[in-house]
Amino acid sequence: MKARGSTWGEPRQSVGAKQVRRELLENQSIELLKTLHLVTRDGQLNADARRKLKQVNHFVGLLTPALDDALERFEKPLVVDVGSGNAYLGFILYELFLKPRENGELLNVESRDELTAKAKERASALGFSRMQFETAQIAKGKYPEKIHVLTALHACDTATDEAISVALEHKAEHIALVPCCQAEVAQQLKDARPKVDSAMQSLFSHPWHRREFGSHLTNVIRALVLEANGYQVTVTELAGWEHSLKNELILARRTGQPNGIAKKRLESLLSSTGVSPSKLPLPRGGEGRGEG
Repeated sequence: MKARGSTWGEPRQSVGAKQVRRELLENQSIELLKTLHLVTRDGQLNADARRKLKQVNHFVGLLTPALDDALERFEKPLVVDVGSGNAYLGFILYELFLKPRENGELLNVESRDELTAKAKERASALGFSRMQFETAQIAKGKYPEKIHVLTALHACDTATDEAISVALEHKAEHIALVPCCQAEVAQQLKDARPKVDSAMQSLFSHPWHRREFGSHLTNVIRALVLEANGYQVTVTELAGWEHSLKNELILARRTGQPNGIAKKRLESLLSSTGVSPSKLPLPRGGEGRGEG
């Protein structure tokens, strides 16, 4: 699913009412975007809203194969968006994929009650009756036994790890993650530095390198966890860097066949770096001791 004639352009460029349609996905309504305050009452798209919409719409485009698969294969598919914030993603997914069909539900999980309350009001006004909301931390949400598609767009630090844990527990058929700021592993690298090989230490001895390497390492571990638990994983770019610095997209499709090689690589990586992300379901024995 591609935006009609869209160009990425400059990130701070506003779009006038006559040009907004070119920024949208096929079948995406301007009226919904006005309700979400992404488009102004007079139909314009300001620079900040344009940046947000570019990210969400590109995410939706990359999610399309997973959503089509879930809607075709399952009688009552469930899409879950965790850390949903204002539920921009949820509303757009509902309009494009669930509203035209009679099957499927979408559950938004957000920890801030004021955002949940506002999103509920919008859903009611729009008649999006199969769009549900829950106020909870990701790890403490009440989920149905089976999840078919789980998304997490810019869930900060360990929240993305919690999303992975929920997806694995409920055997999600498809997972789509765009991690945000990541601090836990960087701190663990700092603490583990005296215990690991000196050559490995050089990768993160400086604070800047530790932050960047820690972010990269976190996502590598996440991908290996998913692979070890029976998922085919693709890691790619979400959108142009001019629209977001948090730009890594992890897509996973459930195969149901655990990957022993990925598990061994994961255990070795944890041991050699001395890290152990606390919210991820790590393999037994992979405690990241980093002795050496």
